[in-house]
Amino acid sequence: MYDLVIRNGKLVTEKGIVEADLAVLDGCIANIMPRGDDVTAGIGEAKETIDAAGQYVLPGGVDVHTHLDMPLRDNIKSADDFATGTIAAAVGGTTTIVDYACQEPEGSLADALKVWKEKAKGANVDYGMHMSLVRADDATLNEMADMVSQGVTSFKVYLVYGMRLSDEELCRVLDRSAHLGTLVTAHCENYGVISYRTKKLLAAGKTDPKYHPVSRPDRCEGEAVNRVLQLAAMTDMAPVYIVHNTCRESIKCIEEARSMGHPVFAETCPQYLFLDDSLYELPDFEGAKYVMSPPLRSIADQEYLWEALKNGTIKVVATDHCPFPMEQKKIGLHNFSQIPNGGTGIEERIPLMYSEGRKRGLSMTAVSKLVSTNPAKLFGMYPRKGTIRIGSDADLVLYDPDKQVTIRHDILHENVDYTCYEGFVVDGYPTMTILRGQVLAKDGDFTGRSGLGQYIRRDLP
Repeated sequence: MYDLVIRNGKLVTEKGIVEADLAVLDGCIANIMPRGDDVTAGIGEAKETIDAAGQYVLPGGVDVHTHLDMPLRDNIKSADDFATGTIAAAVGGTTTIVDYACQEPEGSLADALKVWKEKAKGANVDYGMHMSLVRADDATLNEMADMVSQGVTSFKVYLVYGMRLSDEELCRVLDRSAHLGTLVTAHCENYGVISYRTKKLLAAGKTDPKYHPVSRPDRCEGEAVNRVLQLAAMTDMAPVYIVHNTCRESIKCIEEARSMGHPVFAETCPQYLFLDDSLYELPDFEGAKYVMSPPLRSIADQEYLWEALKNGTIKVVATDHCPFPMEQKKIGLHNFSQIPNGGTGIEERIPLMYSEGRKRGLSMTAVSKLVSTNPAKLFGMYPRKGTIRIGSDADLVLYDPDKQVTIRHDILHENVDYTCYEGFVVDGYPTMTILRGQVLAKDGDFTGRSGLGQYIRRDLP
């Protein structure tokens, strides 16, 4: 007898839509039986049966870019910890996240991983860790191999902020990563340009949120992407994953590198697909809600990103979920550079992408690859995660294509006092989220057992 059977649904598989019943045993997908005239025997008996008539059954969402319980400065940290953030993730249809553990300036990678695993106790979805590097000394490079043995197979580098690495340090990390077979993820903006333009704007009295994008324009992002890709090409063609691409300037660099056979992968986020830089002009400091880095871009850039999703240049849509309440955003009331950078998205990503993706000509399978399958593959979790097939974890989402929902802060579970997507209407919404065969969320509420999430030791990509 199976633990769970889902009947009458339309399964969104990597090969397309299959009308089939699905059985779960011991947390994994144990059987898939297509329905048809030639099927005379049912899939079998189960302890629990769910009728998914009229609904799609999706692979659970995989969000490989989150910042939960992330310290910023002066006792400021991101609003969602692993408990609240993963409740929101579950209700929104995401069953696995990969968060960024950050090395301390004088600390080891092992120390950072220990701290983040402690933070993640009580997580409600499964989780893995990237490791953000703030140094590229011999001790750090040597320790990268030990991280791989503990299931951390990707390392983040910054070209901005206090943890930025020099070009020489980037080369050292890229070389080491190529040797280990790991993946380097890169936040690409030109620090010198941002510093110069910010000082110039503030000196001229231009302090409002609308000057945030002026301080770090699209070329600032494109230059940094190009630099990382050029360095990667000079270090044994190290594979690189460019996070949160926002604009044509960065995507053109990636397209050129890919055309030359370089192993480079691109991510974007819902904010860059659905929001634009006109929001920074909102009165009464409302524009501060949208201060994130890189900043929102033009509608033309938005359209370019959608085309890059369709043609396969962008492989992943993740969230960079890192919200701060308005009380903390107002620290930058008279200096846009002091506004904590980050926005919402961990709960909104799945409904936004399936709704708008269909309208823009992306199939359900194509969207599923962007939000589930591709990130699972790139970050060493496939086929355990990100797909519907026998043997995979039974991480599943029931999705009603006819359920229209207006996104509002008061229906969401993110631990912050706004959503960047207030008033957006989505056609289709998750009605149930299942993690390893256990129901986590139903009809917009978290209903599962708290702390069900497990640490995922990721394989080399």
